[in-house]
Amino acid sequence: MELWQELLRQSIDTAEDFAEVFGVDKDLMRKIIERYPARINPYYLSLIRYKGDPIWLQCFPDIKELEDEAMPEDPLDEDAMSPVPSITHRYPDRVLFLVTSQCSMYCRFCTRKRKVGDSSKINMKFIQDGIEYIRNHPEVRDVILSGGDPLMLTDYMLEKIIKALREIPHVEIIRIGTKMPCVLPQRITENLCNMLKKYHPIYVNTHFNHPWEITPESKRACEMLADAGIPVGNQTVLLRGVNDDPYVMQELMKKLLAIRVRPYYIYQADITRGANHFRTPIKVGIEIMDKLRGHISGLAVPYYVIDAPGGGGKIPILPQYVIAHNENEIIVRNFKYEIYVYPDVKEDEIEEIRYEPKPTAEKRKIIERKKWLVE
Repeated sequence: MELWQELLRQSIDTAEDFAEVFGVDKDLMRKIIERYPARINPYYLSLIRYKGDPIWLQCFPDIKELEDEAMPEDPLDEDAMSPVPSITHRYPDRVLFLVTSQCSMYCRFCTRKRKVGDSSKINMKFIQDGIEYIRNHPEVRDVILSGGDPLMLTDYMLEKIIKALREIPHVEIIRIGTKMPCVLPQRITENLCNMLKKYHPIYVNTHFNHPWEITPESKRACEMLADAGIPVGNQTVLLRGVNDDPYVMQELMKKLLAIRVRPYYIYQADITRGANHFRTPIKVGIEIMDKLRGHISGLAVPYYVIDAPGGGGKIPILPQYVIAHNENEIIVRNFKYEIYVYPDVKEDEIEEIRYEPKPTAEKRKIIERKKWLVE
């Protein structure tokens, strides 16, 4: 048994565990966990500094999860876009492929709270059906493995799935969406990296939400993936009480770059039943973006997006940099709120640019002779 599997076995995941470790009401914990499974592995537990801190809020069951029954269970309409149970096909050329329902730590804000932790939601038949669906749809060139967390699978099982996808000629890109580098970095092993290297191009998107999650262990995990030739991106969720502060986000984004992880998205938290208490006003996200662009390296600035309810896809939200725009000029402001006027160009004023082939040696001699005659 590998270290990460041993740590998983030591996780807190029952009402009795929570009552014993934290001294909380066992019946209350049972009430929450029966609806939304909980698991905190020893590594992620060690990152908690005090009750109610940004790490605690992400992993500790809260009675608020049972208080927003009016919210939708499936806000992104994933189930309606699932031709087979393991596939969500929302965009033309790519699919989300759910290969497990299990996670090493159950985030309390998860948009798939209706599915995670329930082993009946994903099984081997569903996985095989997903591979067959991808094989029969040549427009699919990009497959994102998700779940649950795909790295909850053993190396052997994960390789079986990736190998089957690589044998489909039209699948060009394989992505893995995993929180393991953040919540259980011991899962990133030399064996795993060596296996993944055989199936390039492989991309990993991981999920850090707070600077405290960047530790020597998570740094090592992300750098191992990068050393294996696997680009690593990060998808942060904007969460009330966790990272809804521009300077916390600045620190997080800078620290991610330092461990060779490229910030990719900041998500507005989805309107999900059991997670509505994490949502922030959209103006908070816009203010955060305003304090990132120009204030830190452009490499560290992600897109702020809303995943549109009803399956509309990701929509970028930007601060307002354009103050006015007419046919002659555009008035803009920069990150310091300094105002600039930039002259625009009218379509009918643009001269047609014609392609001039490279002159032959003979033509170059004639040109040079003309220059000499003029001089």
